[in-house]
Amino acid sequence: MIDDIEHGSNLAPRWDAAGLITAVVTDRNSGELLMVAHMNADALKHTIDSGEAWFWSRSRGALWKKGETSGNVMRVAELRIDCDQDAVWLKVEPAGPACHTGERSCFYRRIDGGALVGES
Repeated sequence: MIDDIEHGSNLAPRWDAAGLITAVVTDRNSGELLMVAHMNADALKHTIDSGEAWFWSRSRGALWKKGETSGNVMRVAELRIDCDQDAVWLKVEPAGPACHTGERSCFYRRIDGGALVGES
């Protein structure tokens, strides 16, 4: 069974106890890390079927399409799953900022000696 998960061709996501997997999102062209979110089975299916990024909001307890209200849709160029199928990687073409704050990436600050420092 492990060999099939790690080397087989069947998509068999290993959901956590809440029915989620981690989704890492990078810019297709620059490789920049844009965001990390979560997907449930519906979000993964919508993403595969539509070619646009869908996620599960843990805070709202709801399915959401990235850019549905902002217009900053993420077109999926490539979708990968890790070796034990408990995380996915979306390489996307973003239509705008990834972060709800308006920043290009959700990782716009670094930790420096216990303080947060914005990138310039």
